[in-house]
Amino acid sequence: MKLATIHDGSRDGQLAVVSRDLKTAHMADAIAPTLQAALDDWAFIAPQLDELYAQLNAGQARRAFDFDPKLCMAPLPRAFQWADGSAYLNHVELVRRARNAEMPESFRDDPLMVQGGSDDFLGPHDDIVLAHEEWGIDFEAEVAVVTDDVPMGATPDEAHGRIRLLMLANDVSLRNLIPAELAKGFGFLQSKPATSFSPVAVTPDELGDAWRGGKVHLPLRSTWNGHLVGQPDAGVDMAFNFPQLIAHLCKTRNACAGSIVGSGTVSNRDATLGYSCIAEQRCLETIADGAPSTPFMRFGDTIRIEMLDEKGKSIFGAIDQVIRKA
Repeated sequence: MKLATIHDGSRDGQLAVVSRDLKTAHMADAIAPTLQAALDDWAFIAPQLDELYAQLNAGQARRAFDFDPKLCMAPLPRAFQWADGSAYLNHVELVRRARNAEMPESFRDDPLMVQGGSDDFLGPHDDIVLAHEEWGIDFEAEVAVVTDDVPMGATPDEAHGRIRLLMLANDVSLRNLIPAELAKGFGFLQSKPATSFSPVAVTPDELGDAWRGGKVHLPLRSTWNGHLVGQPDAGVDMAFNFPQLIAHLCKTRNACAGSIVGSGTVSNRDATLGYSCIAEQRCLETIADGAPSTPFMRFGDTIRIEMLDEKGKSIFGAIDQVIRKA
């Protein structure tokens, strides 16, 4: 099942069911007004949405309309929680090697995770509006999951059964603001502006065999200014799967329905597959040459993030954005 939120002028938009081929959609207002409302009563609402999804795919939905991802908000325009992991240790190792620091062994056993701002997400085609290029504008291509209620102390096996939806994310980073914030010892804040999400969120069964072991085993494509710069496999080199990340989050707290957990920047040890953030490329350049040569993003730059299935069809639709000066 594929779900989207259509912009209607309200904060939370209107829930829509989208066909598997992303060509048509049908408003789900007769079933649930918003995606959060559906998640709040998933056991009752999901079968009704799935029935509408089947009708839509069969061409039998009476009020179907052409799906336009430009009309989409983030599937959850605001969420109760956005917790972003850093599950790809190759990314962590490169960042630390570039500044001649070793990665602590504890990172291999205990996931890194940060609490992000969740009150104002961007839609897949919303401009990324920022005041200064000098902040070091970077994209970060990620996979994210949306959970049902997950109780405190849940095991990874228990957490696996609470994953309801998957999405793509562009977790924008302002690299030149990060060092000063981390030096304070209190984590990211200003260096992490609004995160963007894919046009649709999909149930795990939509991925077929690509969803196994709590990971998505497909390449994640990042296209910067029309040039493909990365297509690492999201299922490779992921040290902590999504159930493990959720269990880490819930060690000392409950996670309510609609919580979003991110994978962190998708990164493979095979550097020929490119990168999912500019910082990683700059780290490789620093390690090889002593200094980075790839610049960060400029006003007017574009970034497109997308995942295709084995037949070359888009699964989530594309995040397709422009960097714009405030």
